[in-house]
Amino acid sequence: MSKPKAPEPVKLIVSVFSQTLELITEVTKELSKKLGSIDFVSEIFPFDSTSYYEKEMGKGLIRRFLSFNKMVLPYRLSHIKLYTNKIEEHFSDHKGNRRLNIDPGYISLSHLILATGKGYAHRPYLRDGIYADLTLIYEDKSFHALDWTYPDYRSKDIIELMNTIRKKYVFQLKGLKRRELC
Repeated sequence: MSKPKAPEPVKLIVSVFSQTLELITEVTKELSKKLGSIDFVSEIFPFDSTSYYEKEMGKGLIRRFLSFNKMVLPYRLSHIKLYTNKIEEHFSDHKGNRRLNIDPGYISLSHLILATGKGYAHRPYLRDGIYADLTLIYEDKSFHALDWTYPDYRSKDIIELMNTIRKKYVFQLKGLKRRELC
């Protein structure tokens, strides 16, 4: 019989995309107020692997990834997704169309999980209408895509970026364990 134990804290990440860098910058400040200091800010990537959001948000979308210094317990992901949904709603236009999209997730030692409001076979339910999407797995010193991984998360650039954030996470986790042993 296995003995239940508390999960390790995980590294919170967020993807933000919009038509304007100014809006991404404004939302980044808002996110740091609630989620803590940001320890990684990616370069700007074109968000062009799908046209799914163009009808609502327009063309020429750009994306930035962030990670946060404070680690969280995995169960917090659904709460964080509900919070980011409220931010999206707050910044919506007068017709209710989103002007930005915020996708929170976390990196653990073995995978990247994204939060989503859409359930499918590979997305187990968390709570409050939020599902967990197993997006990437970590094996042989790198993240790898799965059959259902979104095309953008399959790209070499984003996998390298997630590997970089994971290195930060591993360093933080070792520091946390050293403090617990003292």
